[in-house]
Amino acid sequence: MNGQTIPRKSRRRWRRAGVGALLAVLLATVAIVAGLYWAEPLLTIEDPIAKADALVILGGEPYYRPQRALEIFQRGLASSIVVSGNGDADEVRRWFKAKGVPESVIRVEPNSINTQQNAQFAVPLLRAQHSKRVIIVTSWFHSRRARACFRKAAPDIEFISLPTVADRPGTHWPNRYERAMVLREYFKLAGYWVRYGVNPF
Repeated sequence: MNGQTIPRKSRRRWRRAGVGALLAVLLATVAIVAGLYWAEPLLTIEDPIAKADALVILGGEPYYRPQRALEIFQRGLASSIVVSGNGDADEVRRWFKAKGVPESVIRVEPNSINTQQNAQFAVPLLRAQHSKRVIIVTSWFHSRRARACFRKAAPDIEFISLPTVADRPGTHWPNRYERAMVLREYFKLAGYWVRYGVNPF
């Protein structure tokens, strides 16, 4: 046998490996496309609008979340605001104040660095003001995980999800700034379920 000739069995193994790799790439591509195309119905949790005792806005996004929270507050749907998140909580508080929100109704939780901690650290503030029903404001694609975290942290409080609206996909596809975050959200949902026992359903 010529030393440069690949044995038939080896060729078959390489062929099967190549077909397997191609199928894996194809399935991953389909999963990514489907995850983006159906992101809004899969990831968004939006409850019926109802009046609440307080509103919690989660940090990490400086444009759409504060605007949505301000809209809800100005409609009289909540009488107090809790701003939760390390890094931008004080900035959001100042923004609300500049928009005419009384500083006396704003509480700041500046220590949380993830969604699980948003819930863990904000709940004591909510309980201190005897909140029974609370509106959660976050990005549309983050709303499923956020509400699940708060419900696990405080099953005695009713949490209502009213996420952002202005940045939702207009044609099924998230905008180019949100696509990576949307795809990561699927992994975070699974990770929170495994690590923290947060059931997203």
